[in-house]
Formats: sequence, C-alpha cells, structure tokens
Amino acid sequence: MNLEEIIAQLNDLIVPWGMKVLGAVAILLIGRIGAGIASRVVRRALGRANVDETLAAFFCRFAYIAVIVMAVVASLAKFGIQTTSFIAILGAAGFAVGMALQGSLSNFAAGVMIVSFRPFKIGDFIDAAGVSGTVKAIHLFTTEVATPDNVKVIVPNSSIFGGTIKNFSVYDTRRLDLEIGIGYSSSIERAIEVLEEIIRGDNRVFRDPDPQVMVKELADSSVNLLVRCWTKRTDFWNVRCDLTRRIKEHFDIQGIDIPFPQIVVHKESE
Repeated sequence: MNLEEIIAQLNDLIVPWGMKVLGAVAILLIGRIGAGIASRVVRRALGRANVDETLAAFFCRFAYIAVIVMAVVASLAKFGIQTTSFIAILGAAGFAVGMALQGSLSNFAAGVMIVSFRPFKIGDFIDAAGVSGTVKAIHLFTTEVATPDNVKVIVPNSSIFGGTIKNFSVYDTRRLDLEIGIGYSSSIERAIEVLEEIIRGDNRVFRDPDPQVMVKELADSSVNLLVRCWTKRTDFWNVRCDLTRRIKEHFDIQGIDIPFPQIVVHKESE
C-alpha cells in the first residue's frame, strides 16, 4: 500500500468522524447554553408566581439537567447510536431508582407541598410529627426543628405533612386555660373572687374578651375551677407561670384549700 492510498483511507476515516465529533461538540455547547437559558427562564417565571425559593431552585436545576441530558442524547445520535434504546435504558434505570427511593420520593412530594402551601415558615413554633420546636430550615426532603432545650431535630417531610400540624406562631393572641382544684370544704364563691382579683391585677391579661372563672366539675377529691383568659402569644408562658404562682400564694393567705388526690376507706365492723 503506497502513501497515496494510506492518505486516501485516512481521509475517508477522519473526515466523516471528524464532522461527527465537531457536530457532537457543537450540540453539547449549544445544549449547555440552552440549559442556562432554560434555567433563567424558569427562575423568572417562578419568581413572578411568588414560588418559594427552595422549590424554585429545585425546578431551575431540574430544567438545566433536562436540557443537558437531551443534548447528550442528541450528540450520541451523531455517532449512529440508537438513542431509542438509550432512552429506554434511562427510563428503566429511573424506574428502578424510583422504586428503591419510595420513602425519599414521598418526602420530596411532601416537601413540595410544604413550600407551596406554607403551613409554617422559618421561625415559627410548631408541633408536628411528635416534635415541638422552632423551625430553623425547610428543605425538600426534611425540616430542621430546634426544640425548646435547643436540640436539633431532623424530621422527614412526609411525617409532618401526613399528620396534624399545630402552628403556635400564626396568631398574635392565645387563650390561657388554667384548671384549679379547691377542697369541698372551701368556699367556691370566695375562690372565684380571689381568682378574678388575681386576673384583674395582671395588665398582660386582655379585658376583651372578658376573662372567665367558672366551676368546671365536681371531681373525686376537689371542686375544679376553670380560669380562661386571653393574652399575647409572646406573653403566654410568662402569664401562665405567674398566675399559677399567685393563685397558690393567695389561696394560702385566704385559707382556701388546694387538695391532693385522696381515697377514703370505710371499714365495716364485724
């Protein structure tokens, strides 16, 4: 084989494959540019729709990766690779991964619902999935909560969204209920007067709605009185603790008995 024949064969080999390589590289470059454009378009659209930043970032990333994958598939087609089979393989792999990550996907779906409907936000104090605390971060798969004793708890989103969510930070006011037991020998009327006096003496307790003191029930060892009043959400625990202390102190001064559970045993004579 002479030199001219070698050059001719190289030309027959290099020129077609070179064009294919250049075409594939061009497709990948265009795909990368298109992925960036798609990501920016999605971000602007979601921004106009006031979609949560966490969810918007996810969809922008998803749009970017989707365009890149399409560019890779198109570039492989330049080399004669059967992209139909390749897409089928990707679909089967995606299905297998989805089956293996069912729990994670349910957490993701719940995370999308949380950031979309916003039953709570960062900084809210909530009670959900058996955990009470302040929300520190909301991710697509988990939510970070700091308990009152400052312990970091990672809660799966599916556990939160699949159950009851109590958000204590939504409303500015809260109702305070205190159940106070007095002895059967103590005066109910006097106990109610003392409780009303204590409530009126605390300026953190709202006058509207009117505070209420009523007889709740005749229990086994005590007459249970119910104190019901409203206060600011930020004052709730301080008011509760202060009222409890003052009630005990005033009852002691007034001689009003706060009984403990007791059992009376009658012995029959033989």
